Amino acid sequence: MALGGLPVAVAVAALVLGLLVLPASGHTLTDRCPRGGAAAECGGAPRSVGGEDPGPVARLYGSEVRRIPTSSPLVALTFNAAWDETGVETALTVLRGRNVPATFFLTGRFAERHSGAARLMAAEHGIGNHSYSHPQFADLTRPEAEQEIMGADRAIRRATGAVPLPFFRFPYSATTPEGIAHANELGFADIEFTTDTNGYLGTAGGMTVQKVVDRVVNALTPGAIVQMHVGTAQGRGPALDVQALPRIIDAIHAHGYRITDLRTVLE
Repeated sequence: MALGGLPVAVAVAALVLGLLVLPASGHTLTDRCPRGGAAAECGGAPRSVGGEDPGPVARLYGSEVRRIPTSSPLVALTFNAAWDETGVETALTVLRGRNVPATFFLTGRFAERHSGAARLMAAEHGIGNHSYSHPQFADLTRPEAEQEIMGADRAIRRATGAVPLPFFRFPYSATTPEGIAHANELGFADIEFTTDTNGYLGTAGGMTVQKVVDRVVNALTPGAIVQMHVGTAQGRGPALDVQALPRIIDAIHAHGYRITDLRTVLE
């Protein structure tokens, strides 16, 4: 006969000395901690940024998030920032004037090169991690991928003086199960998007303000996450997403949707 996996005599002695804690509800530690389990008591909980408890973000681990889980007519606006700061102040002015939230995903290089713009974003909106140098993650070793994610986190914190959200967005949205699991281990949920406006292609890429608006309208669904960009890549023309932003907001509202903060996924 055994108690907690130990002979009774040994178990009783251990209980008396306070050395043995029995698992609750009749389950053994092996029951609660299967091989590879991530329960905290197994010592396998995902690592979190700064050592904090990952908390509600852990509910998002294990998959890419492409929409907010809701049946309500809600939409979240997001911007990637990886090039220059063209349009940042205009976008912030529009969002402020319409009392609309957004989330900005910054690369570490953007934060370092345009720290003033990064601080302005962080002062009014949530900021997420878009890697340090925007590489193809499929080409990276595991240590290189970690450096991209954590290097960006450090750069964003230094530039903004703010704590970024525990959100990571893969460059090119090139996700893999292994890559998502690695980001989760580092304390980040993978937040992608329902639709990209393609405004980043610019007029040189055949896009117009109307086409940008149309792509948002055509993708409207409860919990939709819209991806836009601030800044412009070389030779791509004006920042179409910023130019289209007032019309995007009007179109979302005209179709009966409300714009919500992406941080609601943590609630």
